[in-house]
Formats: sequence, C-alpha cells, structure tokens
Amino acid sequence: MVTPPSGEQGELALVLHTHMPYVEGFGTWPFGEEWLWEAIATSYLPLLDVLAAPGGDRITLSITPVLADQFEVPGALERCQRFLDTIRPESHRLDVEELSAAGHADLAAELERSAAEYAARARRLRQVTAGGGLLAALAPYTSWTSSATHAILPLLATDAGALLQVQTGVASHRRRFGGWHGGFWLPECAHAPWLDELLEDAGVRATCVELTGTLGLGDPRHLRPLVASDGPVLWPLDRATIAPVWGQDGYPSRAPYRDSHRHTTHRHHVWRNDGAPYDHGAALQQARADAAEFVDHVRRRVAGGGVCVCALDTELLGHWWYEGVHWLAAVLEESQRQGLALTTLDDALHRHEPAPAPDDLGVSSWGDGGDLRTWSGPQVAALAWPARTAELRLAARAGRPPERALRELLALQSSDWAFLDTRATAGDYPRQRARAHREALERAMAGDAADLEPALRGLAPDLTGWS
Repeated sequence: MVTPPSGEQGELALVLHTHMPYVEGFGTWPFGEEWLWEAIATSYLPLLDVLAAPGGDRITLSITPVLADQFEVPGALERCQRFLDTIRPESHRLDVEELSAAGHADLAAELERSAAEYAARARRLRQVTAGGGLLAALAPYTSWTSSATHAILPLLATDAGALLQVQTGVASHRRRFGGWHGGFWLPECAHAPWLDELLEDAGVRATCVELTGTLGLGDPRHLRPLVASDGPVLWPLDRATIAPVWGQDGYPSRAPYRDSHRHTTHRHHVWRNDGAPYDHGAALQQARADAAEFVDHVRRRVAGGGVCVCALDTELLGHWWYEGVHWLAAVLEESQRQGLALTTLDDALHRHEPAPAPDDLGVSSWGDGGDLRTWSGPQVAALAWPARTAELRLAARAGRPPERALRELLALQSSDWAFLDTRATAGDYPRQRARAHREALERAMAGDAADLEPALRGLAPDLTGWS
C-alpha cells in the first residue's frame, strides 16, 4: 500500500453529487418526470434521515441548479405525491396478483413489503411538503453548487457559454441557500486548466477532479488538495476508495443485494443479484458488513494523514443501488466506531494546505478513459456538434439573445443526453430531447417562441452571465 502523506489525523470526505436532468413536464414513464419521482422516493427522502443522523452534517452535499429548479416548479411535488399515492400502489397490486396466481408467494410477499415502503415514503413526502418542500428540507445540508444544467464545461465553445452556465449556477445557489463558501461541482468532474481563471473569477474556491490518469491509482497525492497559480483548489478523487462502491464488481454487485436490472411486469424488483428471491434482512446485513469493510479501508488509507475524497452520485444510493442509503448510514456509524474522522471539503480546506498542482494537467473527467469521449466521441457526434454550433450561433448574434433561446441552449447543453445515449439506457429519449431543444432554440432566435411547449417553466429562473 502506498504510504499517505504524513501529518495530522487523516479524514474521510464523503461527497454526494445530487443531480437529475430537466425531466419535469417532459414525458412520463420510464424516462420522463416519473424518473424524478422515483429518485425522490428512493434516494432523496431516505437521504434526509441519514443527513439528520450523527455525522450526517459532515457530508458534502451538492444539488445541481437544474434539479433544484424542478423542486420549485408549482405543482411538481403534488404530481409526485399523486404518483406515490396512486400509481405505485396499483402497480404493486397488479404484480402481487400475478405472482400469487403463479404460485410465487415469496416474491409476492416481497412486493407487499415494497408497497408498504412506498406508502411510508408517500407519507414522508406529504410531511416534507407541509414543512416547506423538499428543497427546504435539504437546504441545511447543501453547501456546493454546479453549472446551471450540468454542462460539460471543457466542451463549451465560448467563454460566454461557460459564464452562462457557471454564473447562473452560482446565482441559483445564493438565492436558494444564502451563504456560499465557493464549493462548485464540475459536472462529470470534467476539468481543463483553461477553466481555472473563469471559475475563480466567478467565486469558485474549490472543486473535485479526477486525476487518476495523471497521478496513478493509489498515489498519496490524491490525499491532499492541489492548487494551480490561477485557479481554485482541486480536490482529487480517491479512485482507490471509490472503486469498491462504484466499480462494476463493487459492493452493489454482491449476491444479497436487490437486482436492479431484472424486474416484474410492472417494473418492480423482487430478486437478488444471484437470482434468488430477495431477502431484505440479508441485504441489510450485507450493507453493514460492506460499510465496515469500507471504513476499515479508508482508515488504513489515511493512517498517515490526508483527506480521502469519496464522491458518489446521490442517485446511486437508493435509486440504483437499493441498499445504498442503508450502506451510507452504516458508514457513518462505523466511522464513529472505528475512530475515522469525517469532514466536509469546506472544513477540510481550513486544515489542509494545498500543494502545487502538477504542471502537466490536461483535460480530465471521471468518464470512460478519464477523458471526454463519453460526451464527445463519434457515437454521440450527432449530439455534441449541434450543441456547439447552436452556442456559436448565439455568440455571433449582435446583442443579448432572447431569454428563451438562452434557456433552450442551457437545456441542450446538459451532459445527460450524451451520457444516456452512450450508455444506451434510455432508448431514443435523449436524442428526442436534444433535437426538440435545438429546434425550440431556432424558433426562439427567429422570434417565434410564444407557443413553444413544453414551456421550460422552471428552468434557470436565475439566468445570468451571458455577455
């Protein structure tokens, strides 16, 4: 094992990046707004209990502006409530009847348990809504922002486009959450040195980067912040720690966990990864064991000091890895039991002096190959080039473009369309969305936007930055 840098007690920084593309009002099941309702039920609501638990306030939580936009849309949470109160009970009932008739009493029993869990989440959402809404419930724990619509900043064609994304994201966070200490999540951890000055001018003080290709897996330089002469602090992700959670053969693939790929007629999950009927108790026991293993790994990793940055998409926990929220809660408990210190990145910056960043930093991301191929490779050229072309056309226009055109550009620049298309997990939905936003942008530029639908009613209300 590589010896970490010497110094004071080592720390674990858990970073949760919370993001969904703008799906509110853009279709229903399985890739429209009901995708967001599922994430609310399976990730965001159960996460509130973890954040409120001992140690939960030492998690660095980012919420993208585009996700927060959707939480604020009048009527959005009410539609989510109806989904949980009506659609989910009925879909469970139909599957229970089908499995029972086929003689699968054990699978039907698991569906009954799942239905009760959804009912509990529906009650929790009603409480949260009465208390001011989901955004208000998450606000006390939210410290980092991101670009307006999760655009890959190194792929943007102009400074004006980058400023629109960054400054709108910062303005969104300041309005919604008040104070901001400069934490900014680069979408997909996509970083390029030429962004540093722009980020610093926007008030960005720190961000996370993927430098495994530059530093090498397990290198001790991953355990301390880095800084270039003209940019924000760069917190390297510790891929050696993230891999057991996020990797293809990581914790979520273990046998007792619920199989998220195999589903019933009405898209519920009742089997384990090994094909046996799902056993919730056995899965929770596995989650506790994996949390203990994870904390022990981190404790040894930072035995000589430093900060181990483990960053995950919030939606992995609960929405994709069903037991993930339970695992996270167990990590907090195990950290206390094993004596592993937890820290937010904002707090850690006060205790850890940044080292000079390597001179040879290039373009990097946490995507395939550590570069930008996921969002700009040949297979998604039909998405990448039109987005850049639209941005250049707006930049060439005299004066400030129409507001609707800028909003359509932001929607078009979302990293999600290329990601979903590369992974082939959402059919034609991402290409349909990108095409529709590009066409709407053209109409807005021509002054023909009055009847455009959907109205992007909640996207980027804090629009600022284009010049």
